[in-house]
Amino acid sequence: MASRRPSAPPTAAPSSTPAPAAGDRPRRRLSVDERREQLIAVALELFSRRPPEEVSIDDIAAAAGASRPLVYHYFPGKQALYEESLRRAGRELAGRFEEPLDGPLSERLYRVMGRYLDFVQSHGPGFAALLRGGSVAASAGTSAVIDEVRQAAHDQILTHLAVPKASPALRLTVRAWIANAEITSLEWLAERSVPLEELQLHLVQEFVASLALTAAREPALAAELSGYLAGERPDGPTGRLVRDLAGLFAVPGIAEAVAALSAEPSPQD
Repeated sequence: MASRRPSAPPTAAPSSTPAPAAGDRPRRRLSVDERREQLIAVALELFSRRPPEEVSIDDIAAAAGASRPLVYHYFPGKQALYEESLRRAGRELAGRFEEPLDGPLSERLYRVMGRYLDFVQSHGPGFAALLRGGSVAASAGTSAVIDEVRQAAHDQILTHLAVPKASPALRLTVRAWIANAEITSLEWLAERSVPLEELQLHLVQEFVASLALTAAREPALAAELSGYLAGERPDGPTGRLVRDLAGLFAVPGIAEAVAALSAEPSPQD
């Protein structure tokens, strides 16, 4: 008589597809916003290391681990991606001019210029090409971004000066100094002939000298300048500038020339 005891269940055949290891799990699909942000970040990194005309959509796609069609899905072309990357960098650069309104004026500006020059050094090739006007990627859009950064810098400097009402001459002094900082820093990128800290100090002292020259012609600003100087320290940028000038004016020949030039001119017949 056949046994009615149930037979053991059949052994399952081994699966031909092994379970994925923890490191082999598929990557999480990026959301639309995350992918767009990733493409902008990758493009900005490439544009920071090379002039924009030397960066292609294929370069951006490869660096982002994406396909060329996917990049075009988010941006109509390289120019649009470049301008968006520049806007991102512009916001970062403008933010570097923000500084608490505490302590001597020249020391605040010294910290600001340290952050500015660090940015210039990190994003050199792309921004050098644009600011020199030699980039084929320059456009009304990119020029607008640069103008916004310049305006933000201008407004921040005036905030530090804290004058009741900035005169046209003072505004011109600030704008001229910002333009000079751009030109000087880009020349430094090309040659790097002086240490970065020396350039940082030089730019701040140039501003102090320009401010003093403007104040010499504006009594209201001269009163404000006396307050700035009273808050400075001997080891700060302004204190070092004053000592350098005092030493220069003590050089034989220069002292006499300065004394002669500062004398009241004789009346003319």
